[in-house]
Amino acid sequence: MYKSLIEISKNKYKIPKTGNMKADVVIYLSRKLLKNFGGGEAIEQLKNASVLPGVFRNVIGMPDIHTGFGLPIGGVMATRVKDGIISAGSVGMDINCGVRLLTSNIAADDLNKKTLMRLMDAIEDKIPTGVGKKSKHSYLYQSHFEDIVHGGANKLIEMGYGRKEDLDCIEEMGLFEGADIGAVSKKAISRGDQLATLGGGNHFIDIGKVDKIYDRQLADDFGIREGTLSIMIHTGSRGFGHQICNDYSKIMVDAAPKYHIVLPDKGLACVPIDSIEGVHYYKAMASAVNFAFANRQLITHDIREAFSEVFNEDYKKLGLDLVYDVAHNIAKFETHFGEELLVHRKGATRALCAGHPSNPDRYIKTGHPAIIPGSMGTASYVVVGTELARDTFFSVNHGAGRVLSRRAARREISKEEFKKAMGDILYSVSSHKRLLDEAPQAYKDIDEVVDTLADIGITKKVAGIMPLAVIKGED
Repeated sequence: MYKSLIEISKNKYKIPKTGNMKADVVIYLSRKLLKNFGGGEAIEQLKNASVLPGVFRNVIGMPDIHTGFGLPIGGVMATRVKDGIISAGSVGMDINCGVRLLTSNIAADDLNKKTLMRLMDAIEDKIPTGVGKKSKHSYLYQSHFEDIVHGGANKLIEMGYGRKEDLDCIEEMGLFEGADIGAVSKKAISRGDQLATLGGGNHFIDIGKVDKIYDRQLADDFGIREGTLSIMIHTGSRGFGHQICNDYSKIMVDAAPKYHIVLPDKGLACVPIDSIEGVHYYKAMASAVNFAFANRQLITHDIREAFSEVFNEDYKKLGLDLVYDVAHNIAKFETHFGEELLVHRKGATRALCAGHPSNPDRYIKTGHPAIIPGSMGTASYVVVGTELARDTFFSVNHGAGRVLSRRAARREISKEEFKKAMGDILYSVSSHKRLLDEAPQAYKDIDEVVDTLADIGITKKVAGIMPLAVIKGED
């Protein structure tokens, strides 16, 4: 147990502000997660963030917290608009990395492995996977890139890549205001030919089965039915967003002294929100946010086409409806506790409660779904935030969170252990050695992570989804 943590209440701990800290650090962990928590470095990163100008109330660690670049993965930091900072590293390398969930009318138990493999092949034929892969829709990059960066998923749907009703089920209606490609470097733009590509690392397309319903009314409202096939997509802004983060992290490191900002860590490079560098970063970040929404929208279009081919049926008859698409690496202007804030979520998902005015109309009465994937061999969850989530700036965890680094996972997990953990789940990469860093054993217990917030009323569990087949790319 980290020596400075003080228990406040069930599953909630803090480190009171001392010295030059401007806010307390608050972290959410169950007793079991705390017992196995080796995250001293991650907590130090939260403490480092707490010294930045304008940091408001608490710097927060989610139950899936682990060490990142600057702010840890599973970190939430809000800064006052009037005197606070914006930090590229506190958004993350993969700007608007996020998750979207589709449902279907297909009974999961009616699918045999042969059909699942045909689906995987059809999807992979359309969607390149792995690091550095180029789009099979290159004409969109060549002819419409600026429009897509400024218009997000909205622009693609205008062009016929999706249904109009999809927009009701995407954070920000698929269009993040403030994007300006003029704030993006030529190098970043040159890395933009990756629409409808998955990437590597922890990104995936998961074909699963809705295995359990926890709240039947909410599940019905979300269009989630027990026993049906679901599709989950986890990817972000690819090389485009990565380059924007790199570019502006360097700019902010160089500019910080000009604004009398002493950086505790270069990964927390930041500038005042209203500075020229801060304004330009926000425009560039918004461009990457829209790119990521468009990326997941185009992947959805390709998946729908693949299902139509395999089942020889119009995809609309198969369902394939969008439940929600939510970001987990982003900075957004929001109002909390009567203050105008810029909320940085890095590996954290927004989860607005029922009645919150920022919900999309589709979910104003229920609160929007928050989608929390587990590892490639374990359950994923759909939850919804409650009014108690105001204490986390309406944020919840974004996944299970790592317990082993990628290098340690490759070193410590054997072929036999990996295969045992995967069981009958199909996966796309032929050699297990290429997936050891993503093995279930490399991650925390997703049930424990999700229950940490559910047990104290910050979230309600709506549904659990078990993977049947997982498509991943190689690093």
